[in-house]
Amino acid sequence: MTIFKEIVDEEFLTISETKELLADIEAERAIDEDRELRYELARAIEHVNRFTVLEPEEAQQLVDDLQEIEKVDEATAYKIANLLPRNRPELRSVYAQQRYSLSGEELDEILNVIAKYA
Repeated sequence: MTIFKEIVDEEFLTISETKELLADIEAERAIDEDRELRYELARAIEHVNRFTVLEPEEAQQLVDDLQEIEKVDEATAYKIANLLPRNRPELRSVYAQQRYSLSGEELDEILNVIAKYA
């Protein structure tokens, strides 16, 4: 018998926003000496510290700018903001599971928006 949990709410976050949230959790856990960081939490904190490039405000502005482009939905905009692809092949890999492919001009338009922030 398998027990499935229901998804009540879903919210997309940039890696910069996640870093802020995890820093708060880490600080809260540091105050209480009896509570240690679980392995998964420590690895998540290490990951966001290593891969965060933009400030949270910049990352959110990048997401907003990307969503103004016709072929970029919310989930894809967050994925692009987190990965910051630098060239066409990297950007194509973001769209690999989509039912459509982008033209060279559309890819360049997205890469130009990313170049403003990265």
